[in-house]
Amino acid sequence: MSDHKPLSAKAKARAGFLPADAAREAEAAQVPGLSVRIAAANVIADVVQGGHRLDERFSPQAVPFRLAGMEPRDAALARSIAYVGVRRLGAIRHTLAVLLEKGLPKQAARLEWPLVAAAAQILYLDVPDHAAVDLAVRSVRLEPKTAPFGGLVNGVLRNLIRRRDEFASGDPLTLDTPAWLAQRWIKTYGEAPARAIAAIHMQEPPLDLTVKSDAEGWARRLDGIVLPTGSVRLRSRTPIVELEGFADGEWWVQDAAAALPARLLAVEPDERVLDMCAAPGGKTAQLAFARAQVTALDRSAERLKLLAANLQRAHLHADIAVGDAASYSTARPFDAILVDAPCAATGTIRRHPDVPWIKKPGDLDSLVALQSRILERASLLLRPEGRLVYCTCSLEPEEGEAQIASFLRRHPEMKRAPIDPTTEDIPAEFVTPDGDLRTLPSYWPNEDKRLAGLDGFFAARLVLRG
Repeated sequence: MSDHKPLSAKAKARAGFLPADAAREAEAAQVPGLSVRIAAANVIADVVQGGHRLDERFSPQAVPFRLAGMEPRDAALARSIAYVGVRRLGAIRHTLAVLLEKGLPKQAARLEWPLVAAAAQILYLDVPDHAAVDLAVRSVRLEPKTAPFGGLVNGVLRNLIRRRDEFASGDPLTLDTPAWLAQRWIKTYGEAPARAIAAIHMQEPPLDLTVKSDAEGWARRLDGIVLPTGSVRLRSRTPIVELEGFADGEWWVQDAAAALPARLLAVEPDERVLDMCAAPGGKTAQLAFARAQVTALDRSAERLKLLAANLQRAHLHADIAVGDAASYSTARPFDAILVDAPCAATGTIRRHPDVPWIKKPGDLDSLVALQSRILERASLLLRPEGRLVYCTCSLEPEEGEAQIASFLRRHPEMKRAPIDPTTEDIPAEFVTPDGDLRTLPSYWPNEDKRLAGLDGFFAARLVLRG
């Protein structure tokens, strides 16, 4: 019998028995909660440093998949830490800049991510302070480049706990909104609305459903409220697949603002309708439920698989086409076309807090050009007197109001069909003087902040003159 202690995972790595990453992973797995913190910090780095979308990093198809092998409870905590870390990234970075008087060590820049994850827990989540600090220190000591700075991390985080009240609140427009976006919103909407938009972005988004029928009944069954536009907004946080009606396809998840553009088309049974850039399919489902003959077009075959699955669950049908919306052609024109164009998605920041950190001002030019090409193609696919609804989930006027104004100047054969809030069940505050749809995330205030607001959307309805 040997009196030697078993080799640790790290020692095995040094001895060549395990790759270093596998050794660290094995060692982390032995400490409850440590893998969760490492995963959250890595996801934050993937988004801010790598430019990846936050929701995609939690998909099992992500490479690498940071949550592999985690229990659902641990995966949920990692997700919460990462989302809050990205949502409050500006405020957290400001806090760390104050506490790290000399800045991050140049040879250990990756210290930022476990520090951000730990600060998110200390400032904004119901996580014991000692756990946030201890696990952050353990995580940095697992990495050779950051291991020497465990004491620094410990000191910074303990100082943060002592000064928590100083940093727990701040101006979201100044701290958590990149300056280029803040300046745009102030210029476009005014300072007070810009501050209201930034403030609502700090709240966890609500869950809205589009129901096939009986909105009041589903609101009672699912513990929700019926919004003025007919969507059902839930109070509870029950997993979607466990909710009554999910398996039977009685409803689908869709933000209340995103449900409006398809309604503006006012399709009739058997009309030929093209849904351009259709995935993941909420608008397609609305059009199919209205018994139109729908073609769902998207350039992503993978996203169309999700659309097909959603339609199947809802017992709805659409013809699915993989193709580029800017060059799509067909022999027969359509009665109605919905263009949900690719955009900067700044109207969805509350739902996708990574958007401000992965989008850049220069992205707008290429997106506006693409939107213009798609609009041009859509106009060629309409029959005379056919209807076209163009929409984007963006707060930027170049992708909305200015895009449509430019298109109408180039195409006198097209005319605007203004929205009438008195007859179309669209709140008057959503309708612009030109008769287009414009929602802001700060609309629909509510004492319960979880039930307030909606995505920022623009939509215009056009008709091809006969």
